[in-house]
Amino acid sequence: MAKYTESKCRLCRREGMKLFLKGDRCYSPKCAILRRPVAPGQHGTTRKKLSEYGLQLREKQKTKRIYGLLESQFKTIYERAEKMRGATGENMLRLLELRLDNIVFRFDLGKSRAQARQIVNHAFLTVNGRPVNIPSYTCKVGDVIAVKGNKKGSKLFEEFKSAKKINLPKWLEFDVEKLEGKVIALPQREDIDLTISENMIVELYSR
Repeated sequence: MAKYTESKCRLCRREGMKLFLKGDRCYSPKCAILRRPVAPGQHGTTRKKLSEYGLQLREKQKTKRIYGLLESQFKTIYERAEKMRGATGENMLRLLELRLDNIVFRFDLGKSRAQARQIVNHAFLTVNGRPVNIPSYTCKVGDVIAVKGNKKGSKLFEEFKSAKKINLPKWLEFDVEKLEGKVIALPQREDIDLTISENMIVELYSR
């Protein structure tokens, strides 16, 4: 499957804000936004005022990059959201949050969504007792996500258990000792701590 292989820091610089794509580095003085707060490329210091379409496009690109998706993946999620009852923008964000890789990131098992996706890809997890290695797997209320028994002793998870207490959104619960979590409710818009104008994305795709 195709994936983005260039510098993730360029993506943050292009959007002009931290997207937290590189875990601990994003919180350190080495963060690219702190060191070079301009868009990449020779014209990065001479940004022009964006049109309405340009603003909508940047909002979609930013959201897509936060969750680490390619264009086709993102559009598929939007089309699913459009067919659901309720506000399309909120449905879209809900589907993004319910991806297995994002939930693993919300559990703080991965320091970034990219690392969380790698944990899923390497088949470290089960959902309701069954192995799942598909990052795009959409979880449901009541689903139990757990680290496999034979993987709990790995260095990654031992370090996690000795780390500080995690800050979970209220629609999730997680037992650090058991390395097991559960989706206890659907995420609501106020539960998603990201600066995203989903209505602009809806307007873009509605053109």
